[in-house]
Amino acid sequence: MKQERSFPKAIVTEKAESAVKRGHPWVYDTEITEFNGFKTKDGVFPEDSSVKNGALVDVFSKKNRYLGTGFLSINSKIRIRILGNNANETYGPSFWQRRVKYALDMRRTVMQEDYRCCRLIFGEADGIPGLTVDRYEDILSTEVLSYGTEQVKDVIYQALVEELKNDGITVRGIFERNEAKIRELEGLPLEKNWYQADFVGIPSSPRVEIVENGIRYTVDVENGQKTGFFLDQKYNRLAVSKLARGMKVLDCFTHTGSFALNAAKGGAAHVTAVDISQLAVDTASENAGINGLSDRMDFLCADVFDLLPKLAEEHADYNFIILDPPAFTKSRKTTDSAKRGYKEINYRAMKMLPRGGYLATCSCSHFMPNELFRKMLLEAAKDAGVTLRLVEERRAAPDHPVAMAIPETDYLKFYLLQIV
Repeated sequence: MKQERSFPKAIVTEKAESAVKRGHPWVYDTEITEFNGFKTKDGVFPEDSSVKNGALVDVFSKKNRYLGTGFLSINSKIRIRILGNNANETYGPSFWQRRVKYALDMRRTVMQEDYRCCRLIFGEADGIPGLTVDRYEDILSTEVLSYGTEQVKDVIYQALVEELKNDGITVRGIFERNEAKIRELEGLPLEKNWYQADFVGIPSSPRVEIVENGIRYTVDVENGQKTGFFLDQKYNRLAVSKLARGMKVLDCFTHTGSFALNAAKGGAAHVTAVDISQLAVDTASENAGINGLSDRMDFLCADVFDLLPKLAEEHADYNFIILDPPAFTKSRKTTDSAKRGYKEINYRAMKMLPRGGYLATCSCSHFMPNELFRKMLLEAAKDAGVTLRLVEERRAAPDHPVAMAIPETDYLKFYLLQIV
């Protein structure tokens, strides 16, 4: 189709063309062979290409076939983040309003009664590059990791506020958690603060109470992990709750106690919650008190890697162990060392559990693919002298949708296993 508009033009390699046609939205710096009429080499753009960071760019194949349009990021290895492949689209406010509506319509359908506390926008999976928006009742917590998206966030935020009004919700505030180092690679500052605009207010406190799976939590959108709370494990926690009745449970890497609280609410005989952070342990204990579960729980500040061998020596008699560690790898370079870390804790847990005991284990790093995680579990079981029965294999809650053509959106692996 003939191009009538004046967006700069990038010519890409056959490898990039193939990926874009499959639906992956990223074009890497080294995949661009020509930009705006200038030849490029090894991802270096000529100084006189005169295109601003965050500009809209049309992507073409070597045979001059239009592939899509996206945001340019001149500082990032992900040089272009494609938004769509409609050659007639101008990517003005109406485009972003549609994208926001599509994202919220999906959550209204798949989350239903849990819509009040869920992820509203999940970056590339919703066609809005690098943007995360989590809803905690009437407060939104956001993170922007794309230079181009940063330039249009005002339109996106206003669209979110207007869409939520259709649900009878008045957004009290939007808190921006723009602290990830990747922002510096995009040429963006690190910062966190309330977003200021005439269509949204600024609450007096960054804390809000939410209810998930019938359990109350106080979420601190300013100081809590990520955007304030880990929403992706919502239904995995519910699966643990249904399995825990009558069991003695050890919840490792408990953070604010969410898995432990679900186990206790599900009828566990006793739950021990462990985290290396005293602040996290104190918060978990506070949450137990809020929910009237303190009588069946205790809390321990300890390093799980040191604690598990110690508990084994003491012949601790847990029959359900939960392993929900932070991401052990955030790059492909450290995947091998991450695998060793995952194997160590899973091996220790398998050795501790009795025959017929249960293990919930997971990884939240997309650099630890599911195939490698399963292989690690089998190796750990072999070294522990046990075999495993799969009870359930799960992913993130559906408010964190997996875009089938974008492997990076499929990051959370969760297994419920029985030791046999």
